[in-house]
Amino acid sequence: MKIILTVDDSASLRQMVAVVLKGAGYSVVEAVDGQDALSKMKGQELNLILTDINMPRMDGLEFTRQLRALPQYKFVPVVLLTSESNAEKKLQAKVAGATAWIVKPFDPLQLLAIVKKVMR
Repeated sequence: MKIILTVDDSASLRQMVAVVLKGAGYSVVEAVDGQDALSKMKGQELNLILTDINMPRMDGLEFTRQLRALPQYKFVPVVLLTSESNAEKKLQAKVAGATAWIVKPFDPLQLLAIVKKVMR
């Protein structure tokens, strides 16, 4: 079973994403911010990561940068699921190592289409 890590400080958004992904047959691991995600993923085989940008303690851009520095996760697709939509943030995300970008609120079918397209 493919494993997806979702990282967002909003419990309701994590729950909504988990329902969509589990309904499509994926296993989901949830984290509340970048620091929590790094601790939960240690040694875990992940197929995709969905992360918000704006979170306490460690935001999604810093999380993505730190993730890309870890050999095991260097090529795991990272999709930013965020309310941010400006070009500067998108550029920062790309430089940090993000694979794709989805603006909240998201359409469940769009989310699943992007997940299938970029998942390794």
